[in-house]
Amino acid sequence: MPLLGKLTMAGGERRATGAVSPEGPAGESIPDLPTFQNIYRTYFELVWSTARRLGVPPAAMDDVVQEVFIVIHNKLDTLERPEALRSWIYGIARRTVSAYHRGQRARIPLSIQAGIEREAVSLEPTPLAHTETSAELQVLLSLLDELDELKREVFALVEIEELSVPQVAELLGIPLNTAYSRLRAARQAFDAALARNGARASKRELP
Repeated sequence: MPLLGKLTMAGGERRATGAVSPEGPAGESIPDLPTFQNIYRTYFELVWSTARRLGVPPAAMDDVVQEVFIVIHNKLDTLERPEALRSWIYGIARRTVSAYHRGQRARIPLSIQAGIEREAVSLEPTPLAHTETSAELQVLLSLLDELDELKREVFALVEIEELSVPQVAELLGIPLNTAYSRLRAARQAFDAALARNGARASKRELP
């Protein structure tokens, strides 16, 4: 049985009801969270792309993504800010991937870890294969690969996941100025990589 079906049977139409009251301190209404089923459908692609971008190899993608949604399901009642659901989900995905990498490093001899880590980021398509196989997306992923990890994460969260810079700073636990600085440097590096890619493409087209 798929994960969504299993968790639905276990928890039903689960919403965040334990930590969020119907009204805020000033009597303002606090919006309800969508059901877990809707969260799964809406944010599956975010979780999948996050895991891939953070270096989960293709063979482990299904297990890691499933683990992320198990954590989301189990912790949904603890979410105190429904308006920050997207950032909250990304944070869970990021921590789950970090735990996965720590577990892998603990089991793999140091002598071969470096080689595995170099091959960790894959261009394996997501379930939305019709968009993932486009030439434009392949170029985007290869360009992102040229950024260092810190810049790539901020750049992807702002430019691809469409979070604000203050949201990214809060999510990553870094000062706001640092987030802006990394984004600025990432944009410059990305533009330079894009220019290099364009130059290589032009050379290939020459007779």
